[in-house]
Amino acid sequence: MSDVHTPGLAHHFTTREQQYEAANLGMWAFLVQEILFFGGLFGGYTVYRTQYFEAFVEGSHHLDVGLGALNTAVLIGSSLTMALAVHAAQTGRKYGIIGWLIATIGLGCTFLGIKTIEYTHKYHQGLVPGSGFSVDSPLAGPLKIFFSFYFVMTGMHAFHMIIGVGIMLWLILKASRDSFSSKYFTPVEVCGLYWHFVDIVWIFLFPLLYLIGRHY
Repeated sequence: MSDVHTPGLAHHFTTREQQYEAANLGMWAFLVQEILFFGGLFGGYTVYRTQYFEAFVEGSHHLDVGLGALNTAVLIGSSLTMALAVHAAQTGRKYGIIGWLIATIGLGCTFLGIKTIEYTHKYHQGLVPGSGFSVDSPLAGPLKIFFSFYFVMTGMHAFHMIIGVGIMLWLILKASRDSFSSKYFTPVEVCGLYWHFVDIVWIFLFPLLYLIGRHY
């Protein structure tokens, strides 16, 4: 029997199962193109790191490992709270959804705040590529390439996090209106996939930018 009149079921779907599968497929297709996007950045970084190895090693020494590690812990925690929000949605706990989403937003904003502190330090140190870039090193030119990758890669990651925070605010609004139940939780789950992807990207960025080569 079709559940066309079921709350949360879009008019162009005939069953919840069909809508759930379509939403998951759509999110995975989106994440695949995101992998291709970040893969291009990682590939470019690898090529230039091979070409200017010493400069990229020196560049990593200008980054604050402590703040990077703290942000890694913050994002791992946000993956946990996001998973708990999805579980709360699957079990139909309205206030659990709202509470865990608020916790995830708080951790996400903490990450962005720490990243803002890092960016501010780099600005005052003259490490932002452009007319203000000023490094007393024979490798200044290649160092500018390193920091170009640093700001583009971490900046795009932060941009994806800001989008994720906006999506979670929308989910909180929907949850407060009793839009989710144990039978309909698809938006929370697919948004959880997006958030986990953003977290995984940082898991690769942190060692690539902050750790590899620091022992030289």
